[in-house]
Amino acid sequence: MGKDKIRRFKAVKEFDNFIEPILKEDCLFKGKWRTHFFKNNNPIVLELGCGKGEYSIGMAHYFPKKNFIGIDIKGARMFVGAKQAIDQKVKNIAFLRTKIDFIECCFEENEVDEIWLTFSDPQPKKNNKRLTSPIFINRYKKILKEGGIIHMKTDSDLLFEYTEQQIKSAPYKCLSLTWDLYGDYINQINGVMGEILNIKTHYEKIFTKKGAKIKYCKFKIS
Repeated sequence: MGKDKIRRFKAVKEFDNFIEPILKEDCLFKGKWRTHFFKNNNPIVLELGCGKGEYSIGMAHYFPKKNFIGIDIKGARMFVGAKQAIDQKVKNIAFLRTKIDFIECCFEENEVDEIWLTFSDPQPKKNNKRLTSPIFINRYKKILKEGGIIHMKTDSDLLFEYTEQQIKSAPYKCLSLTWDLYGDYINQINGVMGEILNIKTHYEKIFTKKGAKIKYCKFKIS
């Protein structure tokens, strides 16, 4: 780890909007995110594999009446988003450092309203590590409210094809799906949702510059 990463990793631990539970132990805010952390009764939205948190922060600006939690294992990356949120005085956001495998240790049943998967690792050789594999979907089922929505944005044909197959075979209720988000599809989305889908993460900008088509889907698992 480079010196700057070490500095960021140490610094982010001092931020009030950064939480780091001990792995495999229940998070202090499990079942209490609204009452003890955000101190409101607003919906909770997770971004899994949030990286620098661009999407979480963007959504927090657009939806001040929702609570956003960016989740990743890379503390040095989350430093960027956590510091930006502090500098911009964004209060409806938190950053949680943990493995997504342990998400049930961090949230109570029915505590989460919505999940975003933004440019997840496609895991070409490990199907069960994909964030839309049955093993992960079953984890989401335990923490999502009835009718809770999952969104995915990805540049990966492999991951998107796999996810589309999962939606059809499970079956989950597909609400929206496109293999070319920034083609004609994006022009059909009006209002805030269109603005949200136009948020581009650091990696998305790299992918689109190289000509990659961005895929998007929205579905319910219960």
